[in-house]
Parts: sequence; C-alpha cells; structure tokens
Amino acid sequence: MAMALPASKPHLTPQVEWLASTAPVPYPDALAFMDGRATAIARDDALDCVWLLEHPSIYTAGTSADPAELLGPDRFPVFKSGRGGRFTYHGPGQRVAYVMLDLTRRGRDVRAFVRSLEDWLIATLARLGLEGERRPGQIGIFVQGAKLASVGVRVRNWVTLHGVSFNVDPNLEHFAGIVPCGLADTPVTSLAALGVEAEMDKVDQALRETFAEFFG
Repeated sequence: MAMALPASKPHLTPQVEWLASTAPVPYPDALAFMDGRATAIARDDALDCVWLLEHPSIYTAGTSADPAELLGPDRFPVFKSGRGGRFTYHGPGQRVAYVMLDLTRRGRDVRAFVRSLEDWLIATLARLGLEGERRPGQIGIFVQGAKLASVGVRVRNWVTLHGVSFNVDPNLEHFAGIVPCGLADTPVTSLAALGVEAEMDKVDQALRETFAEFFG
C-alpha cells in the first residue's frame, strides 16, 4: 500500500508481519491502513499483520456504543470505529495492537479468535508479573478487579481488523469522559498504577514472545 506509516519499523516472521510505530498515529490513518491491508490479505496479496502503536488522546465508539455513555463529548475527538463493543479511550501510554489475520487459515471461528486475543493478553501479563483474568459475560482482561486491557474486533471477508488495547501508563483520568466499555462500576487500571515498571519496548517484547502460542 502506498500510504507511509509514521516512523514505522517492520519485522518479519514466516507468516505475520510486525509493525511498530514510534510516533502517535492519527486514528483515521490507522483505519485507512487496516482497511487496505485487510483487503490485500483477503486477496492473498499481503502477509497477515500485527501493528503496535499509540494514538493521540481520542474516544472511539464501537457498534454497540450508547450515546449516553459519552460523558465528555467535547473533551477529545470522538470516532466511530466499526469494531464491536462500546466506548473506549486511546491515548499516549496505551499500547494498541491492531491484528489483521486471515481466519480462513485459522478455522473461521470468531469466538475462538476473541478468546485467543484474551489468552494472549493474559500470557503477556504473566510475562510482566501480573495475573490477568476474564469476567463472565464481559470481554477484556481484568487485574485485581479493574480492567487493564480491552478487546474490540471486526471481521470482513474472514480477515480480522482492530484488536486489543493494553494500558501501560496512560492518564487514567482521561477514561472519566466515557463509561469505558459500558462498565460503570468497574475501575480502569494500568501497569503503572499497579506498580509495574515496564517500558513500552518491554511490553512489545512480551506481546511478540507470546503471540505464536495462540496464533502460530
């Protein structure tokens, strides 16, 4: 695709291309890249891809977003995302992993894919010394009763778009402008808030080292 990625460094594995952007990526640029890459993957013209990045401070609305859960509509730009789920926050200090995989080669099971994303996050947290867990009826990963990582995906032509967000050291006060993922009574946390000192590079390494266990 002709679009240039902001300060991006590619790494190749046999089936998945990894990209890591060093500067915050505007949300519309990320959507445009995912759209083009998913189309190319569906045509078998590109490798599957995982893109690690941060966004400027924004709110995004999933397909189930309730307008009443946007508490501070003038606080940050708000984008409709096309992914599943409700409102979430993205911003500096949060690692976003956009996962563009061909599910035709992985069983065409969306529920299993989402569960694998959660397993991946739990394994990544374990590498960083924390025990992550699911909650019945909810999507995402929780630590000590607070939500640390979110999952929101879209599948088009059996290729996945969007992925996960992982709170490393964002400004947690920014989540106050929404009801995060519709969970009014659940606090949001981060590695830093839990006393884990982890640079973004260390988080990226843990994400990459655990990925193959769940996605090959």
